[in-house]
Amino acid sequence: SRLQWSTAVSMMVFAWLFAAFWSVMPLLGWGEYDYEPLRTCCTLDYSKGDRNYVTFLFALSIFNFMIPGFIMLTAYQSIHQKFRKSGNYKFNTGLPLKTLVICWGPYCLLCSYAAVENVMFIPPKYRMIPALIAKTVPTVDAFVYALGNENYRGGIWQFLTGQKIEKTEVDNKTK
Repeated sequence: SRLQWSTAVSMMVFAWLFAAFWSVMPLLGWGEYDYEPLRTCCTLDYSKGDRNYVTFLFALSIFNFMIPGFIMLTAYQSIHQKFRKSGNYKFNTGLPLKTLVICWGPYCLLCSYAAVENVMFIPPKYRMIPALIAKTVPTVDAFVYALGNENYRGGIWQFLTGQKIEKTEVDNKTK
Protein backbone atom coordinates (compact mmCIF):
# COMPACT_ATOMS: atom_id res chain seq x y z
CA SER A 1 0.00 0.00 0.00
CA ARG A 2 1.06 3.55 -0.63
CA LEU A 3 2.04 5.92 2.15
CA GLN A 4 -0.44 8.78 2.45
CA TRP A 5 0.82 12.37 2.68
CA SER A 6 -0.87 12.88 6.03
CA THR A 7 0.88 9.80 7.43
CA ALA A 8 4.25 10.93 6.05
CA VAL A 9 3.83 14.43 7.50
CA SER A 10 2.74 12.98 10.86
CA MET A 11 5.78 10.71 10.94
CA MET A 12 8.08 13.61 10.07
CA VAL A 13 6.57 15.85 12.77
CA PHE A 14 6.90 13.03 15.31
CA ALA A 15 10.57 12.50 14.39
CA TRP A 16 11.36 16.22 14.78
CA LEU A 17 9.49 16.50 18.10
CA PHE A 18 11.15 13.31 19.38
CA ALA A 19 14.61 14.66 18.46
CA ALA A 20 13.81 18.06 19.96
CA PHE A 21 12.66 16.46 23.21
CA TRP A 22 15.89 14.48 23.68
CA SER A 23 18.13 17.38 22.69
CA VAL A 24 16.38 19.87 24.99
CA MET A 25 16.37 17.64 28.09
CA PRO A 26 20.04 18.40 29.00
CA LEU A 27 19.25 22.11 28.70
CA LEU A 28 16.40 21.65 31.19
CA GLY A 29 18.55 19.77 33.70
CA TRP A 30 18.17 16.09 32.83
CA GLY A 31 21.63 15.15 31.58
CA GLU A 32 24.22 17.76 30.71
CA TYR A 33 26.16 18.97 27.69
CA ASP A 34 29.88 19.72 27.65
CA TYR A 35 32.53 20.21 25.00
CA GLU A 36 33.82 17.14 23.23
CA PRO A 37 37.37 16.13 24.22
CA LEU A 38 38.95 18.15 21.40
CA ARG A 39 36.60 21.11 22.06
CA THR A 40 35.21 21.18 18.53
CA CYS A 41 31.52 20.85 19.50
CA CYS A 42 29.24 19.64 22.28
CA THR A 43 28.30 16.17 23.45
CA LEU A 44 26.91 14.58 26.59
CA ASP A 45 29.04 15.30 29.62
CA TYR A 46 30.07 11.77 30.50
CA SER A 47 32.74 12.90 32.97
CA LYS A 48 30.31 13.19 35.88
CA GLY A 49 28.66 9.76 35.99
CA ASP A 50 26.10 10.91 38.60
CA ARG A 51 22.51 9.65 38.94
CA ASN A 52 21.23 12.43 36.68
CA TYR A 53 23.59 11.35 33.89
CA VAL A 54 22.94 7.62 34.40
CA THR A 55 19.14 7.92 34.24
CA PHE A 56 19.33 10.18 31.18
CA LEU A 57 21.83 7.92 29.46
CA PHE A 58 19.87 4.73 29.96
CA ALA A 59 16.60 6.35 28.86
CA LEU A 60 18.40 7.81 25.84
CA SER A 61 19.95 4.43 24.98
CA ILE A 62 16.66 2.58 25.25
CA PHE A 63 14.51 5.06 23.32
CA ASN A 64 17.08 6.14 20.71
CA PHE A 65 19.23 3.05 20.16
CA MET A 66 17.60 -0.16 21.34
CA ILE A 67 13.96 0.45 20.35
CA PRO A 68 14.85 1.85 16.89
CA GLY A 69 17.28 -1.06 16.44
CA PHE A 70 14.54 -3.55 17.33
CA ILE A 71 12.09 -1.86 14.96
CA MET A 72 14.68 -1.93 12.17
CA LEU A 73 15.47 -5.58 12.87
CA THR A 74 11.83 -6.71 12.73
CA ALA A 75 10.94 -4.51 9.75
CA TYR A 76 13.91 -5.59 7.66
CA GLN A 77 13.40 -9.25 8.60
CA SER A 78 9.85 -8.94 7.29
CA ILE A 79 11.12 -7.35 4.07
CA HIS A 80 13.77 -10.07 3.74
CA GLN A 81 11.14 -12.82 4.09
CA LYS A 82 9.02 -11.15 1.41
CA PHE A 83 12.05 -10.93 -0.90
CA ARG A 84 12.92 -14.56 -0.25
CA LYS A 85 9.38 -15.69 -1.11
CA SER A 86 9.35 -13.68 -4.33
CA GLY A 87 12.98 -14.49 -5.23
CA ASN A 88 13.47 -10.82 -6.06
CA TYR A 89 16.22 -9.34 -3.90
CA LYS A 90 16.28 -5.55 -4.21
CA PHE A 91 18.88 -4.74 -1.54
CA ASN A 92 20.74 -6.17 1.45
CA THR A 93 18.15 -5.98 4.23
CA GLY A 94 20.70 -6.49 7.01
CA LEU A 95 22.88 -3.53 6.05
CA PRO A 96 20.88 -0.66 7.64
CA LEU A 97 20.88 -2.33 11.07
CA LYS A 98 24.58 -3.15 10.76
CA THR A 99 25.41 0.48 9.95
CA LEU A 100 23.39 1.61 12.98
CA VAL A 101 25.28 -0.74 15.29
CA ILE A 102 28.71 -0.07 13.75
CA CYS A 103 28.31 3.72 13.71
CA TRP A 104 26.47 4.29 17.01
CA GLY A 105 27.66 1.24 18.94
CA PRO A 106 31.09 2.61 19.98
CA TYR A 107 29.58 5.91 21.18
CA CYS A 108 26.85 4.07 23.08
CA LEU A 109 29.45 1.81 24.69
CA LEU A 110 31.65 4.75 25.70
CA CYS A 111 28.74 6.59 27.29
CA SER A 112 27.50 3.42 29.01
CA TYR A 113 30.97 2.68 30.36
CA ALA A 114 31.12 6.26 31.63
CA ALA A 115 27.98 5.57 33.67
CA VAL A 116 29.83 3.00 35.79
CA GLU A 117 33.52 3.98 35.53
CA ASN A 118 35.63 7.06 34.95
CA VAL A 119 36.64 7.36 31.27
CA MET A 120 39.04 10.25 31.74
CA PHE A 121 42.01 7.84 31.65
CA ILE A 122 41.34 7.45 27.89
CA PRO A 123 43.22 10.14 25.94
CA PRO A 124 40.94 12.82 24.40
CA LYS A 125 41.88 11.85 20.85
CA TYR A 126 40.62 8.30 21.43
CA ARG A 127 37.45 9.46 23.21
CA MET A 128 36.73 11.59 20.15
CA ILE A 129 36.70 8.64 17.71
CA PRO A 130 33.27 7.20 18.70
CA ALA A 131 31.66 10.65 18.41
CA LEU A 132 33.18 11.19 14.97
CA ILE A 133 32.00 7.78 13.78
CA ALA A 134 28.48 8.50 15.06
CA LYS A 135 28.42 11.80 13.18
CA THR A 136 29.07 10.01 9.89
CA VAL A 137 25.73 8.15 10.11
CA PRO A 138 23.71 10.47 7.81
CA THR A 139 26.33 10.20 5.08
CA VAL A 140 26.75 6.45 5.50
CA ASP A 141 22.97 5.94 5.46
CA ALA A 142 22.68 7.93 2.24
CA PHE A 143 25.31 5.74 0.57
CA VAL A 144 23.75 2.55 1.95
CA TYR A 145 20.35 3.52 0.58
CA ALA A 146 21.58 4.91 -2.73
CA LEU A 147 24.00 2.11 -3.55
CA GLY A 148 21.96 -0.65 -1.95
CA ASN A 149 18.83 -0.03 -4.03
CA GLU A 150 19.08 -1.26 -7.60
CA ASN A 151 16.84 1.52 -8.99
CA TYR A 152 18.95 4.29 -7.45
CA ARG A 153 22.18 2.50 -8.28
CA GLY A 154 21.09 2.30 -11.92
CA GLY A 155 20.17 5.99 -11.91
CA ILE A 156 23.52 6.95 -10.40
CA TRP A 157 25.33 4.81 -12.98
CA GLN A 158 23.37 6.45 -15.79
CA PHE A 159 24.09 9.92 -14.41
CA LEU A 160 27.82 9.26 -14.08
CA THR A 161 28.40 7.36 -17.33
CA GLY A 162 25.46 8.21 -19.54
CA GLN A 163 24.81 4.47 -20.01
CA LYS A 164 21.53 2.93 -19.03
CA ILE A 165 21.70 -0.43 -17.27
CA GLU A 166 19.56 -2.91 -19.14
CA LYS A 167 17.50 -5.19 -16.94
CA THR A 168 17.03 -8.77 -17.96
CA GLU A 169 13.51 -9.21 -19.22
CA VAL A 170 11.45 -12.17 -18.12
CA ASP A 171 9.22 -13.61 -20.80
CA ASN A 172 5.71 -13.30 -19.38
CA LYS A 173 3.83 -14.43 -22.49
CA THR A 174 0.77 -16.52 -21.92
CA LYS A 175 0.36 -19.84 -23.69
